[in-house]
Amino acid sequence: MDPHGGHYLNKDAVLSPLGVARICQLVLGCTIIALVSHSAGYSANYGIFCMFVWCFCFTITLVVFTLDITRLHSCMPISWDNFTVAFAMLATLMYITASVVYPVYFLQPDYSDEDYEVQMYRISVTICSSVCCFPYGVEVFLTRAKPGAVVGYMATVSGLLKVVQGFVACIIFGALANDSEYTQYIATQYCVVVYSLCFSITVIVIILTVSGRTSALRFPFDRFVVVYTFFAVILYLSTALIWPIFSFDKKYGSTARPEDCPRGECPWDSKLVIAVFTCVNLVLYFIDLVYSQRIRFVSNSAV
Repeated sequence: MDPHGGHYLNKDAVLSPLGVARICQLVLGCTIIALVSHSAGYSANYGIFCMFVWCFCFTITLVVFTLDITRLHSCMPISWDNFTVAFAMLATLMYITASVVYPVYFLQPDYSDEDYEVQMYRISVTICSSVCCFPYGVEVFLTRAKPGAVVGYMATVSGLLKVVQGFVACIIFGALANDSEYTQYIATQYCVVVYSLCFSITVIVIILTVSGRTSALRFPFDRFVVVYTFFAVILYLSTALIWPIFSFDKKYGSTARPEDCPRGECPWDSKLVIAVFTCVNLVLYFIDLVYSQRIRFVSNSAV
């Protein structure tokens, strides 16, 4: 047994810049959960989503920090570096979303004196949530691929873009589920198939990479990623053209937002969100395709 204990505990997990970033994530995450539970409150689907984001990110960050400081991550059958950078990227996106959604639905410009304390708590939650985006972003920055270094695929620009693409697809699915009327036309149903297909394959790529099973495939993983990304660009290009036509053209829909459309339950709003984020994912897949040509893949489950 090592009398100094250095063999068992990883002091760099606390003293390194990465360790400091994770400690900030935990402190801010705990603060947010405490503020919301005490007085800020949450309700409806949007509030539940925000609370899920904060609790989920805090829990996974605590697990990551604990496994890193105790070195127990080496016992897990996953590619640790790929997992941590992928989660950090996902947490950054989730925190950004929650930091926008929570104040939009829970901060009120006009409130009574009785609601003053609750509003102050909600403002504090919004500030802490916004600030917490930066420690997760710093972790992504610290663990990203450096020129000439051999790192896991998820640490590359292409790997990080896969996480963003999957997250954007989730936003599209959320808008589709919010009375988007996509079942009216075969063309819009085709768009949904494209969103689902690309999302599914993107998730499979992430799972294979994080699990360290890419080398077990019977075909070259790098070629598969490039070919899939190319077809994703073509498919998203078609949806970027089809969806707006069947949603906003006078023949199929409305070019302007209906005046009697309620906020949060308006099909036109959902269609607009889908159109915008379809274009966003098209750009992301195109950038991914460009960067995929520059990556030199190393088939090693340990990376």
